[in-house]
Amino acid sequence: MFMFTAFQTCVFTRVFTCSMAIIYGVFSASNLIAPSVVAVIGPQLSMFFSGLVYSGYIAMFIHPYTWSFYTASVVVGIAAAILWTAQGNLLTINSTDATIGRNSGIFWALLQFSLFFGNMYIYFAWHGHVHISDEDRQTVFISLTVISLVGSFLFFLIQKPDPEATPSEVSESLLQTESTESASIKALQLSVTKEMLLLSISIAYTGLELTFYSGVYGTCIGAMTQFGEDAKSLIGLSGIFIGLGEILGGGVFGMLNKCNRFGRNPVVLLGLITHFVAFYLIFLNIASDAPIAPEEGTHLQAYITPSVELALLCSFLLGLGDSCFNTQLLSIVGFMFREDSAPAFAVFKFVQSITAALAFFYSNYLLLHWQLLIMVVVGFLGTLSFLVAEWVVVSSRRDTDYDSI
Repeated sequence: MFMFTAFQTCVFTRVFTCSMAIIYGVFSASNLIAPSVVAVIGPQLSMFFSGLVYSGYIAMFIHPYTWSFYTASVVVGIAAAILWTAQGNLLTINSTDATIGRNSGIFWALLQFSLFFGNMYIYFAWHGHVHISDEDRQTVFISLTVISLVGSFLFFLIQKPDPEATPSEVSESLLQTESTESASIKALQLSVTKEMLLLSISIAYTGLELTFYSGVYGTCIGAMTQFGEDAKSLIGLSGIFIGLGEILGGGVFGMLNKCNRFGRNPVVLLGLITHFVAFYLIFLNIASDAPIAPEEGTHLQAYITPSVELALLCSFLLGLGDSCFNTQLLSIVGFMFREDSAPAFAVFKFVQSITAALAFFYSNYLLLHWQLLIMVVVGFLGTLSFLVAEWVVVSSRRDTDYDSI
């Protein structure tokens, strides 16, 4: 939460689109080595050192230079692969089959509080500012750097699982003793299993919609001149509403664990319906050229009179739907690949980051309705493949205590 309060606040700023494309491109490739790094130094130190890199990336914008901008984007892409692989491993070894769904929800809700706090700060700090001065920028990024560093050091408070309470500790010891070569090879082997191939379509969809809600949609809102002079400040407000949707979804479907008797499928179906409603309303409300509009914005109108309230409702629905998909994917990957959690989450992030990088690339060229159509098709196919993967889990583990979501 602390780390990404800093990082995701940066992501919602338009200038970061190029940087994010670089980050996710390097991120995808670096997932090939991430399991080996986690195997050598352990998940806790992996997350700490990756956190320091994130802090360095944010600090770079206090006095930015072109060379440091691109260099930091490459380095943080490598750190991101290690961070998320270690996170998935730690989440798994500190959970049982019965608690993996709950813990995934708690993690996701706390993580997404970062969208709420960071964007609220930006909204009130920069509200009404047409031009952001160097002093304003430096104040914001110094604050964000300190917040990120606090998050990095908090990783040292993570406890090792108790052997008596966590039978799956064996998987941690196996991870720590396996060679660096075998860790990466295992990730490659897992990537072609039936279960992972089924989940990969759903994971790919989360990469596409991650790019959309974290970069494209905010750009679209800021480009709508019909929203008035404060259209740019609405980007931060949109991030707040996305965060509220993410927090609600993570809390309801994870921490409160309301749906565990029905499995993961109803939550994923709800996520798809929520996103489809949001996409349709965005199609009606936002001009088609908004993603590629010049800095001064677009004067085109969509199919209805543009509404700020409707745009923010769509932000909330995007966050809610995203939390439905991600909490259930974290849960099912940790459940299905408990003994190989680090390689499995490396594959997860490889697929997600490569589609996110692809989406950041085409978002600068495709009109809004084409971007929405791509997500509708991939989201529908991804949901179908998730339903099949969940059926495989239920069929193959009928004799286990299957009571997590």
